[in-house]
Amino acid sequence: MAKKAKGNRLQVILECKEHKESGMPGTSRYISTKNRKNTPDRLELKKYNPILKRMTIHREIK
Repeated sequence: MAKKAKGNRLQVILECKEHKESGMPGTSRYISTKNRKNTPDRLELKKYNPILKRMTIHREIK
């Protein structure tokens, strides 16, 4: 689970959106940090999914 930070920097978990919708077994997750002040909404980044073997959109989960 993401750690609690004292400042504006927050550690978040990114999960593949396409992989989750496809119903295939396994998950593709990355851990990243974001500035809570500059990006209050959920973060979306293009990252590599090794199971699908291509770049996909990974979205922040709670």
